Amino acid sequence: MRRRIAWVGLALLVAGALWAASWLGYARAPLPEALAALESDARIIVEQGRWISFMPSDQPVRTGVIIYPGGRIDPRGFAQPAREIAKAGYLVVIVPMPFNIAATAPDRAAEVIASWPEIDQWVIGGHSVGGTMAARFVHQNPGAVAGLFIWASYPGDGNSLADRDLPVSVIYASEDDVLAQPFRVEARRHLLPAHTRWILIEGGDHHQFGTYEVDGPRTMRISREEQQRQVIEATLELLGELRQWAKCPAG
Repeated sequence: MRRRIAWVGLALLVAGALWAASWLGYARAPLPEALAALESDARIIVEQGRWISFMPSDQPVRTGVIIYPGGRIDPRGFAQPAREIAKAGYLVVIVPMPFNIAATAPDRAAEVIASWPEIDQWVIGGHSVGGTMAARFVHQNPGAVAGLFIWASYPGDGNSLADRDLPVSVIYASEDDVLAQPFRVEARRHLLPAHTRWILIEGGDHHQFGTYEVDGPRTMRISREEQQRQVIEATLELLGELRQWAKCPAG
């Protein structure tokens, strides 16, 4: 009897380990449009290694943009918005995370910054849990970055940025039914500077910030192309603020 109980226990342990490995290794796959955005051309040089970087080849680059992906999403799923931001003259770096969860390595932005010493200033942001971890990096590393954007998320309760003098944009969607429902985002206003820009995308959902496979029912009322257009436009507005920020930190 004891031997039988031991075998049953071992079988349950193995099954649990396999389930955990499967869960941790799961990531929503990039759609073909995202994979196409990873191809270099005459304007943008794309490199995939430790990081996924998009570097303009037709203009000088002074500002870098770091993107933390959403949880359990293949980082390539954010290639489309990253490429469009890079076209405006920015180095954009998507940061792959262990197990595709930014909470496992929230300080990787420091390694990115060290890898491009020629870049004068950096802005960090992210999607969903990636946005929360980007805010954590700003909280833990004062002065490391010049701006913050949060896509479909909010800072953690212990990472208040209310007293920080840097431009911040929170971009969220009215039909988000996952992590960042509008009322949950707006309830965190006290954790961010008074000058923070709050940009609500009417009809958008949680997943259309990227370009990756999504199972189950959807809640969006606008196309992914339209939502990403608004996300990119709002993010570029934040980046455009940096030139004036030193003169007018209150926005």
